[in-house]
Amino acid sequence: MTAAQADLQIDRPTVADGAVLWRIARDSKVLDLNSSYSYLLWCRDFAATSAVARDDDGEPIGFITGYVRPDSPHTLLVWQVAVDGTHRGRGLAAAMLDSLAARTAAERGVTTVETTITPGNTASERLFTAFAERHGAPLEREVLFEAGQFPDGPHDPEVLYRIGPLAD
Repeated sequence: MTAAQADLQIDRPTVADGAVLWRIARDSKVLDLNSSYSYLLWCRDFAATSAVARDDDGEPIGFITGYVRPDSPHTLLVWQVAVDGTHRGRGLAAAMLDSLAARTAAERGVTTVETTITPGNTASERLFTAFAERHGAPLEREVLFEAGQFPDGPHDPEVLYRIGPLAD
């Protein structure tokens, strides 16, 4: 853990964070940008299964949105991971993911983490592969949604990464 990570405050998002999370997602230039309304709702309804990293002033500098799958109550699905451009390259995404996994394991009995990644998203591929290695967990990959299943034009397939059971 770096000195920057040791001082990092990671907690649950609040509705007041929603606008900043939307901006971080928009500015990432790689995430599918949802409506600002959806980020406000996410911070209200899924705060327990999401995480926000804050700077020294308490302002959000990164986030993870996630939810526990209704038909698989021990599985956390990570929806989006984003770090503000000025804070990238410091291991914040990994620190948030580790923190969120530990919190949801303790509070909800989560043993498996899932996410989807489009082919070629190297940063996400590295983040989740390294997460599996750190937690001594097997990693399975399979296409969840084929490109042709998306009704709104060209879209890369979404590859499901299933990590678990987590060793710690």
